[in-house]
Amino acid sequence: MPGKHSVFYINERKSSASAELSCLLKKCMEKTERVWEEIIVLCIGSDRITGDSLGPLIGHQLSKYRWKNIRVYGTLDYPVHALNLEATLDKIKRRHPAALLIAVDASLGSKKHVGFITVGCGSLCPGAGVHKALPSVGDIFITGILNVSGTFEHFLLQTTRLSFVVQMAETISEGLIQTFARPCPQSRLLPDPWDKPADGWRRFPKNDAGTAALSIESSSGSIS
Repeated sequence: MPGKHSVFYINERKSSASAELSCLLKKCMEKTERVWEEIIVLCIGSDRITGDSLGPLIGHQLSKYRWKNIRVYGTLDYPVHALNLEATLDKIKRRHPAALLIAVDASLGSKKHVGFITVGCGSLCPGAGVHKALPSVGDIFITGILNVSGTFEHFLLQTTRLSFVVQMAETISEGLIQTFARPCPQSRLLPDPWDKPADGWRRFPKNDAGTAALSIESSSGSIS
C-alpha cells in the first residue's frame, strides 16, 4: 500500500505496466483522508521538444474521452508548460476547488531507471530536472523517466527518441483509463466504479514528495 513518501517504479517494457500503474493509482486514491468531488489530470510539458512531449501526448490521448467528474488539462493543442503553469493552477483552483489533482510529467533519472514510470502520493516539482523554480503540483504524481539526469539536460531532451516517448505515453494513458474503469469515447457518464458514495469520496491528503520533473523555456517559445 502506498505510504506518504513512497515512490513506486514500474518498468514500462513489461506487458503488465499499465495494469500495475492503475492498481497503484487506485491504492493512492483510496488512502486519501480528505473529501474530493472530482479528478483533475494535469499533463505538463510541450510538444516543441521531443523529450518533453510526454505530458501533452498523454493529455491528447485522454482528451478523446469524456467523464462526468474527470477533467484533463494539458494537451498537444493546449499544453501546460513553464510559462503558463501558475496561471493554469490558479484556474484549476477557481474552477475545481474540491478536486483531487493527478500531476503527470516527464522526468530525468539514473541510468538504471530510464524507461521506468514512477507513481506516488504527493506532488512533483516541475522544472527541478532542468533547474527551474516552479510550484509543486499534485496530490498524486506520475512521471515517465525518459533520459539520464546530470549535465546537458536540454540536449538530452532534444535527442530523446520520439518512438520511446510515444510508447511511454501510451502505457501511462492506458493505465489512467483503466483506473477510471471503461470509459466510452464521447460519453459523459462516469463508470459505475466511480459513482460518488453518499458521504463523498475520500482520497489522499496532499504532501510534497518532491519528485523532480522537467520544465524549461526557450527563446523560440514556451517549452516545458
